[in-house]
Amino acid sequence: MCGINGIIVKTNRNKEDISVVLNNMNNLIIHRGPDQDGLFAEENEQYTVGMAMRRLSIIDLSSGKQPIFSDDKQIVIVFNGEIYNYKVLKNRLLTEGVTFNTSSDTEVILKAYEKYGVEAFKWLDGMYGFSIYDKNINKLFIARDFFGEKPLYYTNTDQKFIWASELKSIINTIDFTPNISKKGLNLYFRLTYIPAPHTIYDNIYKLEANHYIEYDLASHSTSIHKINAEPKPIESNISFEDAKAKTKELVYNSVDSRSIADVGLGTFLSGGVDSSIISLCLAQSTDRKIDTFSIGFKKASYDETDKSRVVADMVNSNHHEFIIDEDDLKNNIHEILVNFDEPFSDTAALPTHLLSEKTREHVTVALTGDGGDEVFGGYNKYYIGKMNNRYTNIVPKGLHKTISKLSNKYLINKDDTRGKRFRINKLLNAIDYNGGFYWDIISLANTSAQLEELMSPDYFDSNIFKEYKEILGKEKIETLTDFRLVDKIMSLEGGMLAKVDRTSMMTSLECRAPFLNKDLWEFANTLPENYLMKGWNKKHILKEAFRSEFPDEFLEKSKSGFGSPTGDWLRQSLRKELESYIEPELLKSQGIFNIEFITKLVQDHLDSKKDSTFRVWSYYCFQKWYKFNYLKQH
Repeated sequence: MCGINGIIVKTNRNKEDISVVLNNMNNLIIHRGPDQDGLFAEENEQYTVGMAMRRLSIIDLSSGKQPIFSDDKQIVIVFNGEIYNYKVLKNRLLTEGVTFNTSSDTEVILKAYEKYGVEAFKWLDGMYGFSIYDKNINKLFIARDFFGEKPLYYTNTDQKFIWASELKSIINTIDFTPNISKKGLNLYFRLTYIPAPHTIYDNIYKLEANHYIEYDLASHSTSIHKINAEPKPIESNISFEDAKAKTKELVYNSVDSRSIADVGLGTFLSGGVDSSIISLCLAQSTDRKIDTFSIGFKKASYDETDKSRVVADMVNSNHHEFIIDEDDLKNNIHEILVNFDEPFSDTAALPTHLLSEKTREHVTVALTGDGGDEVFGGYNKYYIGKMNNRYTNIVPKGLHKTISKLSNKYLINKDDTRGKRFRINKLLNAIDYNGGFYWDIISLANTSAQLEELMSPDYFDSNIFKEYKEILGKEKIETLTDFRLVDKIMSLEGGMLAKVDRTSMMTSLECRAPFLNKDLWEFANTLPENYLMKGWNKKHILKEAFRSEFPDEFLEKSKSGFGSPTGDWLRQSLRKELESYIEPELLKSQGIFNIEFITKLVQDHLDSKKDSTFRVWSYYCFQKWYKFNYLKQH
């Protein structure tokens, strides 16, 4: 696990100068790879190119130093991530006469590319971001994994092409602070994160998952290509019993492939279905005791350690339980939020960072249950999607408007509780008679109508999801398969995986997600939807596949989200800071917000007239990012 950086200067420049730039970029991401660094730089009359990396040693601790070169020194690679099937690929290449100098997965990518070109990218099972410079054809290739587990940013200007694992490496290399992207801003204030290909900055982009950039150094032209074609989901006629057996087999195989490491490895164990299954599979795949890690809360309403203890006892793990006070989560709010380099307001980032920090004291790699909900249909929002279809078929549009008005008037939360009132309001505000409801369901900060109230007309964009609809190839998002695909493209890459990557790598911990396996995803897409969600039973096939391994009723126990009481913090310890973000002079200078509306929204939350935790927290996180990056008041 590492972080990579790279730069092409489109004119001749001394390679020593480029080496200084690369070292500075590397120094900003030491947390991603504290064990080693390395760089390569080369100049000629037309351009100067350089690549660098920081390494967290996981596999081949002794000889995996990067960059790695081909035997003739004409091809060079820097790599961030893990290739889980590298031994299989290596054996294939060995039978074809390819020789190796290291035991690293990085060299396997290089040798596979050397023999088969970009076609070899399709064979990689893993999480990765890498760049390959091929002098033979005067081209550079930059690739990102199937789900987007590892980040990759880039910018292309008249003078330079720059790429990096984290935005900070780019922002601190260019000699100006870019303008805010209107598209990125609107995406953030809808979703709480910004999905690829956008960022918060104009002309700085994320490479989309499952894509690679081809950069021609002769013409300085770029093109972007998809690595693996994603076949249209086609339902098979597999029996439920066969589907159960295949699900179990694929999950075990994925856990096995993702447990390869030359360092200590454990699991995050929350006690939910996904992390419990991953912990079980890992424990059954080894003769030694595994390590499991959980966070518990002193406040009973937040604590779920009883569930994780049941699983820890069942698999006989070395269980590490960290009991904290909710105030412990606030200790590093500033450092955690600004480390994302752009606005990000998932409240689960804070406990995920704390769990990573505690886990890193014991192991270097942790398996997680991330992706189980997207693959197998486990989110409550999938319920809401089904309910929208039923509701709009029963309730006339005019009657719905009346019901919605009454709900917003009488079902008002005055504190940060997310019970029935909250869920009913969320459902009613997302109802859409034109097939657009799912876009509001995933809008955790503001629906389209709410955002129009919040933002000034100069910044508001009502059509921000257009390109994602084009990717999906449909306007209406109505089925469970549609919901899951939207989440793969947007919520996973931009939200969940960004959260886990930044918060864990901040502590130099590598997290791996066995459910995020291309074979598992494609298999789930062939299953009848009622195998995934039967009635209101979520992740039906996954639970049934592993039911015999767990105590009766364990897999039916409800589980709370992994969040933080941010609504309360905003009224208490963060109040003064939040109030500074609604000062008229700041708001006027930004020109982004409807000043009267945002002031009232924040003040009503502070005065407990109406709880608006998600909306106000997203606003707070944005202003904290803005202050850090544009006002330079750290």
